[in-house]
Amino acid sequence: MLQADAVTAVARVVSPQNRLAALRAAGGGGLGVGSFTDFVSRVNPRYQWYPHVKQLAAILQRVADGEINRLMIFMPPRHGKSELVSRLFSAYYLLRHPKRWVGINSYAAELAYTFSRNARDNFIRQGGKIKDDAAAVKHWETGNGGGFWAAGVGGPITGKGFHLGIIDDPIKNAEEAASETIRAKHRDWYDSTFSTREEPGAAIVVIQTRWNEGDLSGYLLDKESEEPEGWHIVHFEAIKEPERPSYPGTCTLEPDPRKVGEPLAPLRYPLDKLEKIARRIGSYFWAALYQQRPSPREGGMFKREWFDIVATAPKGAHFVRYWDKAGTKDAGAYTAGVLLAAHKGTYYFCDMIMGQWEAAERERVISQTLAADDAKYGRVYTYVEQEPGSGGKESAQATIIRNPGYVVQADKPTGDKVLRAEPLAAQCEARNVKMINASWNQRALDILTSFPNGIKDMVDAASGAFKYLPHVGAGTIQSDKDYASRWGINNHNGGKWRL
Repeated sequence: MLQADAVTAVARVVSPQNRLAALRAAGGGGLGVGSFTDFVSRVNPRYQWYPHVKQLAAILQRVADGEINRLMIFMPPRHGKSELVSRLFSAYYLLRHPKRWVGINSYAAELAYTFSRNARDNFIRQGGKIKDDAAAVKHWETGNGGGFWAAGVGGPITGKGFHLGIIDDPIKNAEEAASETIRAKHRDWYDSTFSTREEPGAAIVVIQTRWNEGDLSGYLLDKESEEPEGWHIVHFEAIKEPERPSYPGTCTLEPDPRKVGEPLAPLRYPLDKLEKIARRIGSYFWAALYQQRPSPREGGMFKREWFDIVATAPKGAHFVRYWDKAGTKDAGAYTAGVLLAAHKGTYYFCDMIMGQWEAAERERVISQTLAADDAKYGRVYTYVEQEPGSGGKESAQATIIRNPGYVVQADKPTGDKVLRAEPLAAQCEARNVKMINASWNQRALDILTSFPNGIKDMVDAASGAFKYLPHVGAGTIQSDKDYASRWGINNHNGGKWRL
């Protein structure tokens, strides 16, 4: 068994070379391979064996034993799938089969390298031997002819093939998930690059938190009707649902022994914590990320009954105005300026201005609104959407230059308008967004409830304002400088900080 002082010595090492040497010294005695659960307990005696983790470990043992060669794992974030599979099982597999090769891929090459480094260290700690001249995290080799390589999903794979190929979260975030271009890139990469590295009899493990029904896992499942692979599927929702999911008949579904309504890891994520998460992220992302039920967004992001009408925003609220500027008067788009406020976790639609104006008239409206906001609310942070290209930059800068004495900042949005609206929609669904009583209320509600159909500019302006509200750690901002430091705002054009 590893001695405590040896393990401590490893932890104190700084340089990669010394670290590897210390790991070899600590694990050099050899412990035998044994079962995967034994391996995990030796690596980390304090490892938390939640019931779903025990079940997953037993499935991975069947992969190591050659009983399963196609495995998909769908689980919520932060429930231990990457730790168990990418960091621990990959090392165990090589210890069991030191003449074989393991390949690991993730949405970013650096993350894959991290998994590789962890696996290499765990491999050495348990007596595994690696070559001194082939010990890099991108590519390291055992002393028996096998090894380990790591790469990013979508990127090139050089060197050996794999007997165990792991794809751990090919999707980075919601923006990537919403991009058909990126999803198509992943499909092409799997078919033309990853699958060509498969050795005879190899096992493939795909680990995902489901973002989109058209993600890589969805693509592979769709292929089952024409090219059946017979995937074994682990589908564990954060909260057990009444009905089990449906998958192609060529696949097998791992049983879920929980009762309906039972959380997956109650000690780590009890029901009340999961319910708070659901309220925060909204039903759309909750169904996809936590319940593994991605579905297309077909409208109805905002519902009229979610909004209470109130008299005013409370004293001490923070205010942000965001402008989505239309290029021309007659192009069909609107210039929209939406003012939102935040106070102790509650948000307020305070004002909405919309119109189709020529450039000069539009800039007069923005300037007049800046003065009116300043007089009515005191401290209002204003953002102007900067469209791509030189024209968009010039337009945003023109607004900033035209309004000295105010803090006006350009914003370069990313992702489509629907994706940008999701964080705001989640708070609206949680009934955390109020609307200040005014003549524009009904028009605003009409636009919101028809989104993403109809007029999108007002919703995009509201989404932009919401992004910059101090909703994370609300109440901690004591001055303009605090706010500027948080969001990286420069004090443009001689603007005065009104403390």
